[in-house]
Amino acid sequence: MINGPIGIFDSGIGGITIYNEINKLMPNESIIYLSDNLNSPYGNKSKEEIKNFSTKNTNWLIEKGCKIIVVACNTATTNSIDYLRNTYKIPFVGVEPAIKPAANNTKTGVIGVLATKGTLTSNLFNITSNDYCSEIKIIESDGKGLVELIENGIFSGEKLEKMLKLFIDPMISANIDYLVLGCTHYPLISKSLKKILPRNVKILDSGIAVAKQTKFLINKNKLVNQNDKSESIFYCNSTTSALEKVLEKNSIIEKI
Repeated sequence: MINGPIGIFDSGIGGITIYNEINKLMPNESIIYLSDNLNSPYGNKSKEEIKNFSTKNTNWLIEKGCKIIVVACNTATTNSIDYLRNTYKIPFVGVEPAIKPAANNTKTGVIGVLATKGTLTSNLFNITSNDYCSEIKIIESDGKGLVELIENGIFSGEKLEKMLKLFIDPMISANIDYLVLGCTHYPLISKSLKKILPRNVKILDSGIAVAKQTKFLINKNKLVNQNDKSESIFYCNSTTSALEKVLEKNSIIEKI
């Protein structure tokens, strides 16, 4: 178990933004990444469906010998992380929108949150918002259609920017100074977001925080890899084209 890999799952390629931070922080650890792109996007699915997908993904990663599982999807985290932690003995790391640092550092008193419907309507998101934003105004936007574009390898261009402006313009008008990315897919389009946002608006995502928490739990549970060698393997249950666009050419990609 100690030398087992870190398991990461997402509804597609979004979790690669989390993988990159974990691999950077812990290059000695092996990682298995599972892209459930057959069922992507999760954001428009029911809570029961999301919980079922998360359970299926967890079972698959455990069968692969994973010692810790990172739920690299905001929608899956906010709708199923409590269930997973209560059901399995293995440690879990979830991904939540970086609302706390945005709320603590805003100067205008207004922050924007771009996320999926599944995240924005979850109990966990509402609890977090109420805890940290009682005196802060949040402008929420459901980025409907963004995940589909990103899964098709569209990270820039007129079509994407036109869609983004529909979501972002109301936030700019409300004078936000922080934009919280509440979906792990969205950092992949950060360059396009920066073209639209005023220079004073800072973009926050959860990648580094998730990597640090993963390392903390590995150390706490004495699960540090003792092998000299490590490797990363990427699996998906639909087309591999999206993964191929965001990974290095020599990456191991397998379809299941």
